[in-house]
Amino acid sequence: MRHAKTVAFLSAVIGGLAVVAAILLAHPFAAPRTSVVVRGGGTTAFASDTTSTGSLTPREIYERDAPGVVSIRATSSGTAGASASSSTPFGEAAAAKTDTGAGIVVSATGMIVTNEHVVDGASSITVSLDGEAGRTRSATLVASDRARDLAVLKIDPSGLTLHPLTLGNSATTEVGDGAYAIGNPFGLNWTLTTGVVSALNRQISSPAGNAINHVIQTDAALNPGNSGGPLINGSGQVIGVNSQIISGSSTSSGQGGSSGVGFAIPSSAVKSFLRHAGVTP
Repeated sequence: MRHAKTVAFLSAVIGGLAVVAAILLAHPFAAPRTSVVVRGGGTTAFASDTTSTGSLTPREIYERDAPGVVSIRATSSGTAGASASSSTPFGEAAAAKTDTGAGIVVSATGMIVTNEHVVDGASSITVSLDGEAGRTRSATLVASDRARDLAVLKIDPSGLTLHPLTLGNSATTEVGDGAYAIGNPFGLNWTLTTGVVSALNRQISSPAGNAINHVIQTDAALNPGNSGGPLINGSGQVIGVNSQIISGSSTSSGQGGSSGVGFAIPSSAVKSFLRHAGVTP
């Protein structure tokens, strides 16, 4: 009997320890596990491939990531009498002399990712970090791909403290995850909108008519000027580049307004584009 009681006591102790361990592992206030890999080479360094189980508030995401989002003005001669069918995916008329959009700082050396349709045909491109003249730079087009609707710009980082954003793993994104967009809608730079990931694996058409696959759908409000800006997850990582909307309305200028159906090119495609463009190590 004494042996049986001893065995029962030990079993209870072991069982109790197992329960405690399970509670500690599942506790919502446990510190997130984060693994960061920074790739660098030559004069260019990109922060990427970060995974984290942590979750930030919208305010924390904005404070952390807004400094890494820029506004873009691309000026071209325009085409008088351009047809409505040649408008951009956000409804901006092709005949406009200046296109506005957003961009994502991806390196401390001045590399910025945006949509190709934001800078297509531009004779001059300017990038503003915060709307102040002292933090506005001329940009050069390093690489572009109309088939993927992606482009890379380069600015001179001298005198600037740039804030590169992290390209996360879009493959781990799930429907219902929080989604946050920061951009330049209607010229209102550093605007935050919030929502969720509405669907995955959508397909959209690029400006060249090619299919872009594995696109993320979100109900975070996207409007003209959000093109090229980041779609961000709850850990503050970029999971996509906001690129298109479906809109049943338009403003007096012919630009489509948000209807809660927006699309972002996944970060996996952005990483592939950067590698093929030769701007990453």
